[in-house]
Amino acid sequence: MRVRDELGELFADAEFAEAFGARGRPGWSPGQLALVTVLQFTENLTDRAAAHRVRYGTDLKYPLGLELDDPGFDASVLSEFRTRLVEHGMEEKVLDLLLTALKDRGLVT
Repeated sequence: MRVRDELGELFADAEFAEAFGARGRPGWSPGQLALVTVLQFTENLTDRAAAHRVRYGTDLKYPLGLELDDPGFDASVLSEFRTRLVEHGMEEKVLDLLLTALKDRGLVT
């Protein structure tokens, strides 16, 4: 919960616009998927476990800004998200944005 309270929006969708166009049916926010990916890594969760936590756990719904009854997403969405980042040469984008936000707030040097 402190992630959202202290850091606000870490990953703006505009940062991922190159890989996630406006065409097609609306999907999950790239910024939200980036945050799920970071939280997934910190807790050593599989894609399936992370998707389950987003679907049923308030501990992930809050930092993602989701309603309690949000249905979440299928676990395959996380793999597709990472694949799309790699295809567009953005595999370090999430880490760079996270480190910049933490540095701006004096949490890392």
